[in-house]
Amino acid sequence: MKALIIRVQLLGVLLMLVVGMLQCQALIRRHTFVVEEAPYTRLCSTKNILTVNGQFPGPTLHARKGDTIIVDVYNKGNRNISIHWHGVKQPRNPWSDGPDYITQCPIQAGAKFTQNIILSTEEGTLWWHAHSEWDRATVHGAIILYPTKGTSYPFSKPHAEFSIILGEWWKQDIEELYTEFLNSGGDPVISDAYTINGQPGDLYPCSKPDSFKLRVDHGKTYLLRLINSAMQDILFFSIANHSVTVVGSDGSYTKPFHTDYIAISPGQTFDLLLTANQPLHHYYMAARVYSAAPNAIDNTTTTAILQYNHGNYTAPSLPNLPYFNDTNASVNFTNRLRSLADHEHQLHVPLNITTQLFFTLSVNTFPCQNNNNSCQGPNVSRLAASVNNISFVSPTINNILQAYYYHANGVFGTKFPNIPETPFDFTATELPLYLQTPKSGTEVKILEYNSTVEIVFQGTNLVGGADHPMHLHGFSFYVVGSGLGNFDEGKDPLNYNLVDPPLQNTIAVPVNGWTTIRFKADNPGVWFMHCHLERHLSWGMDMAFIVKNGIAPKARILPPPPDMPPC
Repeated sequence: MKALIIRVQLLGVLLMLVVGMLQCQALIRRHTFVVEEAPYTRLCSTKNILTVNGQFPGPTLHARKGDTIIVDVYNKGNRNISIHWHGVKQPRNPWSDGPDYITQCPIQAGAKFTQNIILSTEEGTLWWHAHSEWDRATVHGAIILYPTKGTSYPFSKPHAEFSIILGEWWKQDIEELYTEFLNSGGDPVISDAYTINGQPGDLYPCSKPDSFKLRVDHGKTYLLRLINSAMQDILFFSIANHSVTVVGSDGSYTKPFHTDYIAISPGQTFDLLLTANQPLHHYYMAARVYSAAPNAIDNTTTTAILQYNHGNYTAPSLPNLPYFNDTNASVNFTNRLRSLADHEHQLHVPLNITTQLFFTLSVNTFPCQNNNNSCQGPNVSRLAASVNNISFVSPTINNILQAYYYHANGVFGTKFPNIPETPFDFTATELPLYLQTPKSGTEVKILEYNSTVEIVFQGTNLVGGADHPMHLHGFSFYVVGSGLGNFDEGKDPLNYNLVDPPLQNTIAVPVNGWTTIRFKADNPGVWFMHCHLERHLSWGMDMAFIVKNGIAPKARILPPPPDMPPC
């Protein structure tokens, strides 16, 4: 009898251990995305837009650090689509990363694709968006990643939290706009409005009744999850009479710092703490463009309302936003970012670099090939863009990942250069015209598994200098240095921050300046890298890395899912 009791007690202990293990395991969360057209009213007009589940912005995904999210994507729209989970590293699983013709062929109209979003170290705010043509203008939404159970934020728990998604709106159909842009060879038509959570705000016609309102109680602190989904512009964001505390960016925590404004690139996210400590009135939160190219921007301002509960209505005033061309304001804000770097959020900055890369980022031109020489670029040319003077050409018959995995020939080359073939004074005011014409091709850079990589991004003044928010799929990277002018390989590395550099997935390379990033190539697969200004991406400011498999089974690409979209 005593032995039986002991066995029962041991069985109970084992059951408790199993339950405990199951509680500690990451959850699998399943969602359905239905991509379809839906009517939407903005700026006194109604048009059909492509949406997910009929929502604009689209549905928010909630998960905890380390979970897996399964999304069944049904394409009920009238054109092909693909979905990217921006900032999710997708360890060993490039099959669900999303960029069309890079890691998959697009989901055809009427078809379905089940995507597995494998979360690992990400914590905070990320987002998802279409990664085909310019469909992300309306097909996007937030991803909110909470700490694992039993842990908490590295700051006091906020009273509530809100997603703030900045975007752009065109009255014109986005597919028509994209086609006209490609055919013209020039700049795209500028947007008709910026938006906050899908609404242009009080300063635009027919928008005031629908302006987004953020209601707060005096004395409470709120977590704002700020996302820039705009297609073409870096934006300044601010709240009248209020400062915010930056505590996170791109799915990683930062050392807290107070600021009166945010400079946020397309693709970036910020976690902000707002304390409602002002008189009980109404206040504008607002966003407007930052750009070094003033001739190609919408210079208007989008607004939403910060409204105190139990307060009296007062006409809100606009916050003091930096001027649209204030490069110092943009650079100074970005340079304040530092990783939290505490005991629970340790850093692993690569120190011994095995792969050193120097990538120039340029706006270029190609000769006009229209029969009537009607191209709208400078001197009747076609505008282009490049990385290391190669303007990327996307495959159209197969995608790079499947071609690599199945050893198919003729889809891509492997001769992407480590440095530009022709060095020049990258940021000079006057540059020879012959430098403006790039090569074109589908070249990738091969990285050895576990190699430590440093990339110096160097902006150039070809055709015209611009800021370039560079986004790398499959990795977060440490931003160890940045500056204006030409990178000095003898002096600038001496000032690198190797102690607490910010961990980002998107970073703005300043106009006619440079930025250095580092990461460890420990995620096998094919991973896209591109400027997150859609016109620059469409012109060819993109490339791809192939990270080779390691030796161990857990260092190799997972097998493809059975329902990969056909090419």
